[in-house]
Amino acid sequence: MHDEFLCHVTAYGVCDGRRVGVPLGTYRAPTLALALWWLRDRASWIAERLDPQPDTPHLPPGVLTPVADTVPDVPAVLRAWCADDARQERVADDLAAGRLVRIATSDDTTEYELLAESVDALRMQRAAPPLLVPVG
Repeated sequence: MHDEFLCHVTAYGVCDGRRVGVPLGTYRAPTLALALWWLRDRASWIAERLDPQPDTPHLPPGVLTPVADTVPDVPAVLRAWCADDARQERVADDLAAGRLVRIATSDDTTEYELLAESVDALRMQRAAPPLLVPVG
């Protein structure tokens, strides 16, 4: 069982013709449950910022406008992921087994990526002997 997890959230877009990543948060979770909680919390946080409720007090009336039906609905994808118990269970199983987990969704301008991995698995990869490739 892996006991500690490193979690990251990053937004990727294109600037000046190059793909750039903007870190939105990092958390070193001491337990699997906290890693899952943090990933769901960050997914909800992104969804709420991209698609706030119209009656949100800090938004002036009429500031929100609907997007075209052809634009991928990142907030809906993230909210659905948070609410899907079966997918949460698979993420937990993968993390517990030491596998990297990546949840990603995008719209027409930005990709949002949530990553989590076992700190123990990372340490084991660094401690493993290097792979020797024969030359010639």
